[in-house]
Amino acid sequence: MDCNGNEKLVPVGVDYAEIIVVRHGETDWNADGRFQGTLDVELNEIGRQQATAVGERLSKECKISAIYSSDLKRAFETANLIATACGGLKVLKDPGLRERNFGELQGLQPHVAASVVPEAYQALRSQKTDQEIPGGGESIDQVCQRCTTYLRHINMKHKGERVVAVTHGGVLRMLYALACPNKQSVKFLNTSIHIFHLFDGDNWVLKSGGDVSHLSQIEYLRTGFGGDRTSG
Repeated sequence: MDCNGNEKLVPVGVDYAEIIVVRHGETDWNADGRFQGTLDVELNEIGRQQATAVGERLSKECKISAIYSSDLKRAFETANLIATACGGLKVLKDPGLRERNFGELQGLQPHVAASVVPEAYQALRSQKTDQEIPGGGESIDQVCQRCTTYLRHINMKHKGERVVAVTHGGVLRMLYALACPNKQSVKFLNTSIHIFHLFDGDNWVLKSGGDVSHLSQIEYLRTGFGGDRTSG
């Protein structure tokens, strides 16, 4: 079966890489609704079981050529559990796949942030893509530049192959906006699978998105934190 559950594995075209983007497993801060950003929070036990489940699924459905990851612990541990299931591939980590830096918001829950650091909270809610968040936080444009530069590098290196990239909710929202600019936003649950094809350097195509069918089998779907604006 392929990554969409089809009976026949569809070959990847020679002019692009199939990039299977996976959000990391759950952390205690996810469950608590805190902004994580670039703070290095580890997976909790549910997150580890989610990561094991997605790894086992990918090992059965796809031949993976390489696994890349954000260098933050929650993503890197997820990637390593996927790698173990897929035959022990080495995980290549890079800060280019990190979550957005949320500046003063990091470590706070939204309702607390709104009263404690209102300027930063309003910056997050701004529709301006060049709006940075006070306290060293990034703008959407900065995150987009950082992440797409690294994913283009992956695409050039692995044309004709399937690769996994483990990253964060904020990065996935940005990629989804590139591939589907006129569609309503979706939820990005922990360990959800999103498959992208990248053509001609910056032509993003979403093959499938938001797949968490592997979680229903282990009863962790309901705790797969929704990946909204408080994600990480």
